[in-house]
Amino acid sequence: MSDGMHRDRRTDSRLAMGVLITSQLLAGLGVATGIAVGGILVEDLTGAVALAGLAQTAVVLGAGLLAVPMARLAVARGRHVALGAGYVAAAVGAALIVLAAVTGATWVLLPGFAGIGAATAAGLQARFAAPEVVRPEFQARAMSIVLWATTIGAVAGPNLSEWGDAVGRGVGLPAFVGPFAFSFVVFALSAVIVAALLRTPPAGTLQGEEPEAGAAADDAPAPTAFRALRTAVREPTALLAILAIVCAHTVMVGVMVMTPVHLHVHGLGISLIGLVVSIHILGMYGASPLMGWLVDRIGSVRVIGISVVVLAVAVTVGGVWGSGFIGASLALGLLGLGWSAGLIGGSALLTHAVDRRLRVPLQGATDAAMNLAAAASAAFSGLILSAGGYGAVNAVAAVILLPVVVAAIRVVVRKSPVSS
Repeated sequence: MSDGMHRDRRTDSRLAMGVLITSQLLAGLGVATGIAVGGILVEDLTGAVALAGLAQTAVVLGAGLLAVPMARLAVARGRHVALGAGYVAAAVGAALIVLAAVTGATWVLLPGFAGIGAATAAGLQARFAAPEVVRPEFQARAMSIVLWATTIGAVAGPNLSEWGDAVGRGVGLPAFVGPFAFSFVVFALSAVIVAALLRTPPAGTLQGEEPEAGAAADDAPAPTAFRALRTAVREPTALLAILAIVCAHTVMVGVMVMTPVHLHVHGLGISLIGLVVSIHILGMYGASPLMGWLVDRIGSVRVIGISVVVLAVAVTVGGVWGSGFIGASLALGLLGLGWSAGLIGGSALLTHAVDRRLRVPLQGATDAAMNLAAAASAAFSGLILSAGGYGAVNAVAAVILLPVVVAAIRVVVRKSPVSS
């Protein structure tokens, strides 16, 4: 290959990574800005405190339900089309929420929040797009950098909610609606940037990877997400990747959503609880480049092992010392780090664990599974907290890690060659 072609490929990779990082940052900003006041808006419009939690639940469910259709769109039309469609759906969701507040049509609130979940689904899919546009030795780091961009949006978003509310009120919108108008603009901008600037290789093809023999002439439809999932769970390495992603996310959400409730009962103020949550978010996203570097250096299976150990320590600390600020901060920080290692290690392993034709449908099925499991975890954690306390929440979380341990032992015993 000529020097000019090498330079063109490097330029294309830099542009693609720049677009993925920018759209991820903007989408994270849009989600965090709106969701920070989502529960308050639902309570304000419906008058029912019990319905306030449905906003976050609808976002998680929307992300889970939309992950598979977006994966199918990536197979049929390319990653850039799927990501753009996800941001458009999120913009429509934000517009529905504004419409509900302005007209009083509260029945469109939950579909609107589910639409915003499309931005979460797009952000998750973007992590799989990153390895497809860089050289093999940088694939895990590229994935982690795209995830890291979420940190900026997740931290800045809630701090812009008050400003968005003030601007919204200034132009005549009801209270707490301005942040969703801002989210609409941000999601729409993300869609335009992706549509105008991002072009990806055939979905599921990593840079430097040759198409499979006869693939160009194969007109057979791509396997469905659930067929890909059924096929993958028979392969130990693929099963480990899936379990690492789903279990890490389920553990993280189940413990995280109950921690503020538990700390409030034990007398911590809102400012200290907010600081604990910020430490948790920093652990989730701030260290993701380190996790990507570790995957490229020591392999995905070892990083998944690190995830299990860190998560186990986190739930132990939380269960024993999680009622005070220091113990909760340590536990939630470790919980974020363990989640980061599990998501990046599992996602990197998943990109190599199956053949190219199964790769994207399987990614969509895995993202759907992780979000739906997280929604169930959030719902059941409240019941567990009521019945057995915060220690029981952490104990159940520890049990959820066991399938990952078993799957990892199985892979190590078989000495699977796929570990990058």
